[in-house]
Amino acid sequence: MKKSVFNLKNKTVGDINLDKNIFGIKELPDLIHQYIRYQNAKSRQGSHKTKSRSEVKGRGKKPFSQKGTGNARQGSNKPPNFRGGAVSMGPVNRDHSFSLNKKEKKLALKSALSNKVTENKVVIIDSFEIKSFKTKELYLDLKNFEYESALFIHSENGLDNNFKLASSNIPRISILNQKGVNVRDIITFDKIFIEQKSITEITKRLS
Repeated sequence: MKKSVFNLKNKTVGDINLDKNIFGIKELPDLIHQYIRYQNAKSRQGSHKTKSRSEVKGRGKKPFSQKGTGNARQGSNKPPNFRGGAVSMGPVNRDHSFSLNKKEKKLALKSALSNKVTENKVVIIDSFEIKSFKTKELYLDLKNFEYESALFIHSENGLDNNFKLASSNIPRISILNQKGVNVRDIITFDKIFIEQKSITEITKRLS
């Protein structure tokens, strides 16, 4: 599966062969949804907590006599119906994450990447190296690609410091190492710009 390779000026500089088993499979929306649920659940802090009867300040002593006061009988001043009492069945610290096996993760990533390729939303860039760290120059170059939001995926040592500095002030742009490629980011951003070296690394990892 051939795909053109561009430079940051949006000019074709060559071709690259994409593995059909990674960039050309059918879309699996159910699996993609499951992966995003997995990511969202894993990122939840789970630190919500309320105090139970054993944790609130107070005494376990009976607040008043069982009979003769005209009030409902009470054994403590710490139950939920008292001011300053405990919370009934409140949230506690917990881990919201759930497991997703490696095959499902790989297949979801392949499906998300393939969907972007089908929609012509993947742009292969020969290199992210630029001469200047000026934001304006990079911004004008990237305008030629006509994107709403963009994710730039670079190889292990492929992130140029000038590109990092220049892109930091451009809105709706994010930079990601190929090791951190995930379904949520691929789906969220309009266009995916992948460094040519990253294609080899992604293909090797998902094969």
